[in-house]
Amino acid sequence: MADLAALSIPEQGRLAENIAHFGRALRKAGLPVGPGRVIEAVRAVAAAGFGEREDFYWTLQAVFVSRPEERAVFDQVFRLFWRDPRYLERMMALMLPQIRGTQEERAAEAAARRAAEALVDGAARDAPDLPETDEGQRIEIEAEASFSAEERLRHLDFEQMSAAEAEIARRAIARMAMPVRPLPARRLVAGPGRVPDWRGTLRAGLRSGGDPVVLKMRSRTRRRPDLVALCDISGSMAGYSRMVLHFLHAAANARHRGGSGGTGWGRVHAFTFGTRLTSIGRHLAARDVDRALAAAGAEAQDWQGGTRIGDCLAAFNRDWSRRVLSRGAVVLIVTDGLDRGDPARLAAAMTRLHLSARRVVWVNPLLRWDGFAPRAAGIAAMLPHVDSFRAGHSVASLQALAQALTEAGDAGEKPRMAALLAAGRAGGRPGG
Repeated sequence: MADLAALSIPEQGRLAENIAHFGRALRKAGLPVGPGRVIEAVRAVAAAGFGEREDFYWTLQAVFVSRPEERAVFDQVFRLFWRDPRYLERMMALMLPQIRGTQEERAAEAAARRAAEALVDGAARDAPDLPETDEGQRIEIEAEASFSAEERLRHLDFEQMSAAEAEIARRAIARMAMPVRPLPARRLVAGPGRVPDWRGTLRAGLRSGGDPVVLKMRSRTRRRPDLVALCDISGSMAGYSRMVLHFLHAAANARHRGGSGGTGWGRVHAFTFGTRLTSIGRHLAARDVDRALAAAGAEAQDWQGGTRIGDCLAAFNRDWSRRVLSRGAVVLIVTDGLDRGDPARLAAAMTRLHLSARRVVWVNPLLRWDGFAPRAAGIAAMLPHVDSFRAGHSVASLQALAQALTEAGDAGEKPRMAALLAAGRAGGRPGG
């Protein structure tokens, strides 16, 4: 932590009340802060004392921060809330509209933007008044050449989005089209086709004294394929999996938005896994996405925990595979592949899953990095047993995923990753 200015203690301060407001700001910025932690923070400060600003900082951090990735947000909110004028000026500047692109800047300042939004509550978002000339005429800025905010957000990483940008992304995902191609089914129905309907022909012949007049035909029906999703909700994947769950909710409710014919999935079965496997498919049937995800979050008790991919996939193969994959479903796996278990067990579970499913599509947010290579043992164990390997870190990548899920020839990045894996094994590196 950088050097902090000394705290000025007023004679009649409201420290407990200010700590409560500080906890509320942290909650708006995305940290899981509730009344219990606020009470613990007040007690901790009372026990540790209030002599040095640095001691005060570490005391509050010990109470409010529970994961390493939360430290950056806590640091920004602390500096803003407890009156660091230089930092406040910098954060307020980040809230002002800018014409130049902010993709590179946002990667480094995402936590700062969320902290600023939590404190100003969107008040600084209003565009400043345009300047006026000496004659009183307003100067208008031509911005036709600038790209739209929606297009920029399509390619923005979910982890780098502010709270408002994440809300816009969720609305875009809810409106996403699901171009699912129907599959020919085994069931036959009366109608124009190539299969003779002997029973229907004889039944029609009874009306003409037993002499068949017209040869009846039958055709195969078409059905929507099922989608089975397995979402990793461990600490490194929780942010991305939440967006994927919004995607799954849109897929489960596509027919309610007026889709018919060749759009929408048949059944959508969703599971979350971290340290254990949890079925949440029934919750996604709710039309309200907030209620659906709240119920799913309450069902899954291992959010932001550890990762045991091999054990969870083995549990799925044992308990759920025959129930949900019997109709030739497409399996969507959302994970970074960083497993702490035995790679051999993971490879065996993936082998059985691949044999049971119609297609296996792996979504890995790590593909957003240009230098990504399948060096981890878990990734190397999973890659040979998937049909398609795609990124899933932005709205644009989820839109491409919706198009590719039913494309039999789509392999995504698998050929390139398989070549890197083979080259790594030839070079003697473990896991590629």
